[in-house]
Amino acid sequence: MAEEFTTTKLNPDSHLLLEQPLLRLPYELSRKNFKAAQRAIEHERKEIPAILTSSFKTVDRNSSPVSDSLASIDSVLSRLHGLKRKLEVAREEEAKIQAQNRRRIEHLGELYKIQGLTDVKYEEWSRVRLNRLLVDYLLRMGYVESAKALAKEKGIEELVDVDVFVQAHRVEESLRRGSTVEALAWCREHAVLMKKTGGALDFELRLQQYIELRRVGRLVEAKVHAQRHLGPHMDAYPKEVYQATGLMAYPPNTLAEPYRTMYSQARWDKLAVLFVNTHHELFSLPMQPLLHIALSAGLSALKTPSCHSVYASSSSNARSSTTTVCPICSTELNELARGVPYAHHSKSFVENDPVVLPNGRIYGRERLMQMTAKVGLEAGHVKDPTTGEVFEESKVKKVFIS
Repeated sequence: MAEEFTTTKLNPDSHLLLEQPLLRLPYELSRKNFKAAQRAIEHERKEIPAILTSSFKTVDRNSSPVSDSLASIDSVLSRLHGLKRKLEVAREEEAKIQAQNRRRIEHLGELYKIQGLTDVKYEEWSRVRLNRLLVDYLLRMGYVESAKALAKEKGIEELVDVDVFVQAHRVEESLRRGSTVEALAWCREHAVLMKKTGGALDFELRLQQYIELRRVGRLVEAKVHAQRHLGPHMDAYPKEVYQATGLMAYPPNTLAEPYRTMYSQARWDKLAVLFVNTHHELFSLPMQPLLHIALSAGLSALKTPSCHSVYASSSSNARSSTTTVCPICSTELNELARGVPYAHHSKSFVENDPVVLPNGRIYGRERLMQMTAKVGLEAGHVKDPTTGEVFEESKVKKVFIS
């Protein structure tokens, strides 16, 4: 009874290993929202006193009509109204983020109220998580409308990040179409947060702009662009900057490397991939879909060396006398699980009275004899249930585990 309780007991902490992005992303969004509001306040805090000081000085000197002073005051009021609108938007966004965070914490908190894996509530919670993983996968693959429909149908809008992926997908598609406008705007919006990524995306986007200017023959503009946007990155990317300088001497149809590669349209796809990686790193999102991570963990937990052995079960090997109900050995999952590692097992399970056959395979003597009897072999012989080989019983040796 104690063993059964151990195997069905729920360990919430192990489930939370996959759920870190669920809480990390709202935190990053909240921090971004706070930084934006802070920048707006700091900007106006510097500008408004300067305008008022200038206005007071002109009044004291009586060097300007009253209308100019009123215009200055109107300008200050306009700035304050603009700041108020920005802060109201930030407050609404923060309220939305905190509501999402509260719902997500409640969702994860439900795990600690579930008694075991056999509890009906655990099945319900797992279905919600599966729906979340499916929505995450659809968003990453670009099926935005399907993801929205599924999230709405299952009532999990606050547990998924549709808006974040929609924005990322829009920028990614614009890069694949050959435009840097939206990507550069995104970089400016997240300039503060991007400091931790090293600025590779911003540099590559500016480099691509330079390449496009050179492609259409706008050499003067390309030179000015390089001085303004590529020069400051000389210390971080010296090789790329030198190559960009050399590009001036090569036309778009050149076969010389690395300039042929720089002119290649494939660079746009690389930029799109770089943007996605930068976006996910910025918001602490895993590079792989969460569905892939969960599936890989499940496959790894069930996978054994025999799953990909050259000796298959009776479904595909006529000589074998065994059948398998192992999901990894099934046609659907066998190839999918080939690349995942084996799970770590802290305990070994060995059959009673183990014996070794001449081919080196080990079985329990009782089970081996039962299988041999089923296939109707003559007395004094045994059959390997996996390979189908037949051996004399006298060659079977007892194994001692040390």
